[in-house]
Amino acid sequence: MPKRSATRPAAPQAIAPAEDEIWPRVTRELADDLAVDALVRDRAGKPPFDELSRLREAGLPALLTPPGPLRGGSDWRTACGVVREIAAADSSIGELLARHYALSWSARFFGTPDQADALERRVAQEQWLLAGDAGNPASDAEPPAPGTAPDLTLTPDGRGHLLHGRRSFAAGVTVADRLVVGAACAETGDWLIALVDPAHPGVTTDPAHDRLGQRLTGAGSVAFDAVPVPPEQILGTVSHDEQHVTPYATLAPLTLRLALVHVALGIAEGALAEARDLNRAAPRTWQAEDAVPAPYAERPGGDPYLLLAYGELVAAAHTAAAVVEPATEALARGLLMGQELGVNERADIAVLVAAAEAVTGQSALQITTRILELTATADAAGGDPGFDRFWRNARVLTAQRSSAHSLRAIGDHYLNGAHPPLTLRI
Repeated sequence: MPKRSATRPAAPQAIAPAEDEIWPRVTRELADDLAVDALVRDRAGKPPFDELSRLREAGLPALLTPPGPLRGGSDWRTACGVVREIAAADSSIGELLARHYALSWSARFFGTPDQADALERRVAQEQWLLAGDAGNPASDAEPPAPGTAPDLTLTPDGRGHLLHGRRSFAAGVTVADRLVVGAACAETGDWLIALVDPAHPGVTTDPAHDRLGQRLTGAGSVAFDAVPVPPEQILGTVSHDEQHVTPYATLAPLTLRLALVHVALGIAEGALAEARDLNRAAPRTWQAEDAVPAPYAERPGGDPYLLLAYGELVAAAHTAAAVVEPATEALARGLLMGQELGVNERADIAVLVAAAEAVTGQSALQITTRILELTATADAAGGDPGFDRFWRNARVLTAQRSSAHSLRAIGDHYLNGAHPPLTLRI
């Protein structure tokens, strides 16, 4: 049964590290903590309130905000590295953080500097977690396709707007402090970016249960029944004519797509690391078809076929990382350019993100599938090693967007010199 949003626990005040070099240590400690009970929590599938508390204690929700009192002041490269390492330990929490970071820049993409500053100050000072995706790797500022009715509408009421409608969310339904949603203005047709408190009585949540993977993201659907949105909670406006959208604004969906690419890469790297530890320590319970030659016989995991398999998988992970890094650098540079970003620069970023998405998605599925085979006959201390969760998580994450779209955009750009559409749509 759908239920009203429960009151969220009060957020502790952030004590964020002041130097970028501290973030890797903080992230590593948190990732190690999450890895200890990742399988138990995955099996339980409870709303990630405890996990969110761990993120807040580490100060990670405020990482992307500009420098200042109680504010992290880091950049997108650092944020992506944090997402990747957290995802290696627990990809659901990595996805929560990835979507939060992408949404935290909504006012920068669509609003004024003052609106962006106000949002970022609240996020940092109150350690908010933002949510607001529509069930696929797209920004919530994504207008509906031409000829279709919007799922959310904002109707002017003299004091602001009233939000109506229902939308599915891939993450954050059960734990988000604020929702960032895009909705069509009932009068003008413009796309408004609204900040909504999910604890309002007019907000009804329906959590998703028994998901195949990414079980701890707090996925589900939300219904909005005449929820008031005052003017100060409108983070920006997008014209219903996409010809007027700036190249900088169209980085919004690319930031989310690339952040989720880092989640997928983290899944692959986390699966490899855990499988390596298991195969090193666990005795092999099957006999090789051929005699194991020296010097392999005396080594942990000494079967040459096992070594060959790991070599292929590690190479696949390195290949994905090599494609992801230039996309991350290009996007970080584009974000720094702000409104000076041109069409050509945006096209280059879009192609690099598409390549990272395609290669990493394939690698994550390949690695997590093969890991299941390589660990199937190893005796793990304590029972089920739980490697199925890596495959399930990779499958659900990569299914949110077909790689065919990315590959077609890359091919058109390479063969015909065509720019990916300058759009807020994926």
